[in-house]
Amino acid sequence: MGKMLAALIAASCLIAAAEPASAQENWPQRQVNIIVPFAAGGSADLIGRILQQQMQARFSVPFVVENKSGAGGSIGAAYAAKAPADGYTLFIGTASTQAINPFLYKRLPFDVERDFQAITLLVRFPNLLFVSNRVPARTVAEFIDYLKANDGKVNFGSSGIGTSSHLSGVMFQLATGTKMTHVPFRSTAEVVNSMLSGNIDVAMESMTTTLSFAVSGQVRALAVTSPQRSDAAPELPTIGETLKGYEATAWQGLFAPAGTPRPLVERIAAEVKRIWESPAVLTALRNVGAEPATSSPDEFTQYTRAERAKWGEVVKAAGVQLD
Repeated sequence: MGKMLAALIAASCLIAAAEPASAQENWPQRQVNIIVPFAAGGSADLIGRILQQQMQARFSVPFVVENKSGAGGSIGAAYAAKAPADGYTLFIGTASTQAINPFLYKRLPFDVERDFQAITLLVRFPNLLFVSNRVPARTVAEFIDYLKANDGKVNFGSSGIGTSSHLSGVMFQLATGTKMTHVPFRSTAEVVNSMLSGNIDVAMESMTTTLSFAVSGQVRALAVTSPQRSDAAPELPTIGETLKGYEATAWQGLFAPAGTPRPLVERIAAEVKRIWESPAVLTALRNVGAEPATSSPDEFTQYTRAERAKWGEVVKAAGVQLD
């Protein structure tokens, strides 16, 4: 009897182990929701929809982008964190949602370390340092000299308190020992319009939505915030070429709720890597100013931890905290 019981227990364990594996191998069997924590039309939405279209074509089941915006991306993040960990809810996390907001907001209804499983980095977005045509500076060095000669008098616009565009400017001031007057807006479009109207002097916003204004001569681009020059504008230097070590890159990556089976996480990461290597997708990403970048789940986990350490220090230096 004891041997029979042991055999039954062993068989049941084998069946239990086989069922999840089969479910993971057969994923997806139904609609997969991709949560984007910002409004339609922004860079996270653009990347989410490129991913959605490609995954749907690959697997012949619906992949649906759900925009759940608000609180700097925290509303969508909270929704994704509470979803079932079965691979049918994926989340486009950003530097804001995963690295900045944990320090910016006093309370969040989720924990970025505990409640999310990193899958893969998707893209990096360099911000563009650009100035009004009224500002005489044409290089980063000249702009630093201009700031020092006009201490506190230069208006610096951003797309919101605590955004990467705001904190990129904070990092710049810390690195140069200068001071600007911060003027927050609700969007990049408002920042550009305010500069064209003569109300602000400088901004650091996503190249996706601002490079065209520099190309047309409406504003003057000085540099990019990424560690390397951007393929979208290789003639522009990096800020780091003048300020050694400066880097403030926005990024987006794919996450799942914590507890999603590891084999499924690795499979999704591999599928995204394969899709991202397609020449057509590479072109689509670069056309919106994105720098394609994929990684293993473990590499992405380490990356997000390093980003939290970096941005946490900047948020503290900015002295900003929101309810």
